[in-house]
Amino acid sequence: MGNKYVHLLAIDLNLAPWQIENTLRLLEAKATVPFISRYRKEVTGSLDEVQITDIMEKFTKYEELDKRRETVINSIEEQGLGTPELRKKLENAMSITELEDLYLPYKPKKKTRASMAREKGLEPLARIIFKQDERNIQQKAVQFLGDQVETEEDALQGARDIIAEWVNEDQRARILVRRSFAQGAVVGSVIAKGKETEGIKYKDYFDFSEPLNRCPSHRLLAMLRGEDEGFLRIRIEPDADKTIRQLNELYIRSTGECAEQLTQAIKDSYKRLLGPAIETEFRSLAKEKADDQAIRVFAENLKQLLMSPPLGQKRILAIDPGFRTGCKVVCLDAQGNLLHNETIFPHPPQQETSLAIKKINTLVNSYKIDAVAIGNGTASRETESFIRKIKFERDLKVFVVSEAGASVYSASKVAREEFPDYDVTVRGAVSIGRRLMDPLAELVKIDPKSIGVGQYQHDVDQNKLKASLDQVVENCVNAVGVDLNTSSLHLLTYVSGLGPQLAKNIVDYRREQGTFTSREDLKKVPRMGPKAFEQSAGFLRIRDGSNPLDNSAVHPESYYIVEKMAKTLNHAVAELLQDEKLRQGIDIKQYTDEKAGIPTLTDIMNELAKPGRDPRSVIKVLEFAPDVHAMEDIRPGMILPGIVTNITNFGAFVDIGVKQDGLVHISQMADRFITNPADVVKLHQHVRVKVLEVDVSRKRIQLTLKLPE
Repeated sequence: MGNKYVHLLAIDLNLAPWQIENTLRLLEAKATVPFISRYRKEVTGSLDEVQITDIMEKFTKYEELDKRRETVINSIEEQGLGTPELRKKLENAMSITELEDLYLPYKPKKKTRASMAREKGLEPLARIIFKQDERNIQQKAVQFLGDQVETEEDALQGARDIIAEWVNEDQRARILVRRSFAQGAVVGSVIAKGKETEGIKYKDYFDFSEPLNRCPSHRLLAMLRGEDEGFLRIRIEPDADKTIRQLNELYIRSTGECAEQLTQAIKDSYKRLLGPAIETEFRSLAKEKADDQAIRVFAENLKQLLMSPPLGQKRILAIDPGFRTGCKVVCLDAQGNLLHNETIFPHPPQQETSLAIKKINTLVNSYKIDAVAIGNGTASRETESFIRKIKFERDLKVFVVSEAGASVYSASKVAREEFPDYDVTVRGAVSIGRRLMDPLAELVKIDPKSIGVGQYQHDVDQNKLKASLDQVVENCVNAVGVDLNTSSLHLLTYVSGLGPQLAKNIVDYRREQGTFTSREDLKKVPRMGPKAFEQSAGFLRIRDGSNPLDNSAVHPESYYIVEKMAKTLNHAVAELLQDEKLRQGIDIKQYTDEKAGIPTLTDIMNELAKPGRDPRSVIKVLEFAPDVHAMEDIRPGMILPGIVTNITNFGAFVDIGVKQDGLVHISQMADRFITNPADVVKLHQHVRVKVLEVDVSRKRIQLTLKLPE
């Protein structure tokens, strides 16, 4: 852990060096991000998950820089070209770009025009031109004629090729061109010849250009996708003439024949070598930046989706709606176990409405159903309308639930293992019902990329996307906490410090030995070492266990503090949890020690007040406009209820109950200027929107959140 990196990270992230150093030390000791964030606040200065992840990712980049630095130094020294001055420059390089610039002249190359010119003995002529002292360069070129060089122009061309390579490899030239790109690069796209009809979906980019530094991520990713599919051609470049003039100013210090030769060489270097190289670099940087923005949006959406309000342990009747194939109906108990399944046909072509009503009523009464969950896919509005017309003997709430990713789950190995005797339609309906009970517990079974709350997720760096989404899932699971005795293998896998093998061992132990009665029982699980116990125990809950603190987020390492509080007050720990007046008599400053400071003690007091509290909000029922079922039913000016289904950099998509989500563009989200739609709306938020425009043929609905008072 180099001090230079600690200080660089501190400046970059606006944190104190000690916070960086302590966090890196914890990460090096294999502590997880949720554990550090929750239980090591004194050590890090109360850094949150985002800050800790930033430290981890940026330090990893510096480690990668060091690995590359070692490779570069070894390569140069193996060629016998290393000098103390060069080594010092390489060791002080603080970016991959700077390191690669220094390495470029020494990088082993394939055959180039310059290397072939050198083989013909033309390097001395190139040096003469570069010095710009010779007045008659044509006459000088004659001295280099021979078997391989037939004319003076051949000699001068070879010399210019060598100079072009020198310019390309000169760090000063690369910095100049890089600055030119940074200040004035324009990204442009044109339609590939003959692809006008086939690539019509990219019509907006057939003849398009804008400054690269103003091009939003979604636009750049759209153009790059068009290029990958063979429809577009993309260029990124600054004003070439201006850049070449600046290069000339860097090198040319005379007039005459040498200056003329040098001017040609510089222009060739820029057009053939330097410009394309820096364009590739900036294309890569722009793509990386666009990826990061798209991944950030996806991660934020996923977090909001996973933290959607749960209905809790209720008996659910779940429906996967359909027309021709009918509606698959399942009944689940309060733990999400499948009790019954069948199919009803309330819609055309069968239209068995009376029979369907009778079946639904019977199921609701037989299984004492508390709530109905309806998938939001095909026939959703019709099925919701059908259910709401039924007169039940008990008060039932009806919820429309997102089906995103349900088909992926129903065909997965996980679903087959859970329901080996049922087909995909039954599994899909079960998933819809369980999502209502606990979205987090159900959605962790699906690859986050399949949930569909991102933008251009298939175009971004897949490794980076996976790492980011996995971290989001882990943070969400641990923020909520996991019931040790009822949670699935998949939910346990994401608990801090566990992973797939320990999660399986816990499930096996539970099956063989029965329920856990205390967190201490965890230590009996095979391969549950002290480190894994430390990292996981605080996030695992045991209801009605032997120790009431086992159903809280108080970590076992801090139980002694609560026991000390209880002893001081001459009461049992359980009474502390139940009696607010008792807790008001606690002065937490009296309980600070070398392990626990005010941040930890504050967290402990919050937990004693609400042990095992679910941080997610309370679920609400959304009812769409009753007379709106299809796009043909909506008109500009209508004000409708809706639910936010996706958030992007350019706006938010809202389901208003017509099978086609409408777009609220970022400019229509508020009466003030905003840069991030997530500042205004959250995923699954209930909103009221006004219809601006409806285009049935293109399946486009324009909405606004700007409503009249």
